Amino acid sequence: MLFAKKKDLMGIDVGSTSIKLVQLKEVKGGYELESLGLVPLPPEAIVDNTLMDNSTVVETIKELVTRLAQRKVREASSSISGNSVIIRKIVMNASTPEEVETEIQWEAEQYIPFDINDVNIDCQILGNDENDPSKMHVLLVASKKDIVNDYQAVFAEAGVKLVVLDVDAFAVQNAFEMNYETDPEEVYALINIGASMMNLNVVRAGMSLFIRDVQLGGSLYTEDIQKKMGVSFEEAERMKVMITESSSEDLLESINRINETIAYEIRRSLDFYNSNALEGKIGRVFLSGGAAKTLNLATAISEKLSLPVELFNPLARIKWDSKRFDPGFLTEVAPLMTVALGLAARRLGDK
Repeated sequence: MLFAKKKDLMGIDVGSTSIKLVQLKEVKGGYELESLGLVPLPPEAIVDNTLMDNSTVVETIKELVTRLAQRKVREASSSISGNSVIIRKIVMNASTPEEVETEIQWEAEQYIPFDINDVNIDCQILGNDENDPSKMHVLLVASKKDIVNDYQAVFAEAGVKLVVLDVDAFAVQNAFEMNYETDPEEVYALINIGASMMNLNVVRAGMSLFIRDVQLGGSLYTEDIQKKMGVSFEEAERMKVMITESSSEDLLESINRINETIAYEIRRSLDFYNSNALEGKIGRVFLSGGAAKTLNLATAISEKLSLPVELFNPLARIKWDSKRFDPGFLTEVAPLMTVALGLAARRLGDK
């Protein structure tokens, strides 16, 4: 959701388990990494994209900005997902962008299960209908005003002006387009698996064809390990990230069971897209997010979908100075930083 257009922003991803900050500098042929970092959040600070512990979120943003922000930039882009956001691909009569902006409010009432006065609405024209030139496809995005207001207030209290509030799935798509050459005829599924939310975005030629947020993620592993192994939340988190093929049979069984759960949900969602896929079937799948590197997850998804699945590297084409950034650290945290990296490039004013 676009509030203003401003060059040179910090990308700040407010996740359920950590807050991530990225700053990029535009250079010839792409971008250079200026700053990158994350700070963990305590459990329950953010639940389902709802800010439950505002003071902790404020202090964490302050800490990141104080430690990492370059050139005293104090304007940022962030993003939301889940139940607070409604995304629909709708069909309207072909018209000018100005007419769409005027008519979208009325059109939105048919698709949004909230009082129209309680949401902010944005839209993007995707193009004319190939079968009926009198019609056009439009992407409708609506977000609850109370969520938007909460985010603006928290950033303001942290001394940062929130000028862009995007959607997680679009930020991932932005990062993907920054880093990969794509075939305009091929359909890609971008799947970002965070701690509590999974964003699925099916794209072709730079356009979103299907978007779905599913409320499951890496926390499923932690909860299952806690229950099966009888350990604390913190210990389950440690065990989850340290697991290897040589880990205990019980731990591997837990991980593989949740892999199957996530893979099944992905197949269910993408089967829904494929059953109505006028634009073409999905050809490749890219995984990002904190859970993306989970042992055997990519293999489980690939087997369930019968498609090639690969880890998405959001730093593939980003230049960075090896004297300032540790390569091992960047490799380790890259999947977690995908949304923040996509947000950091929003200074170009893309809608």
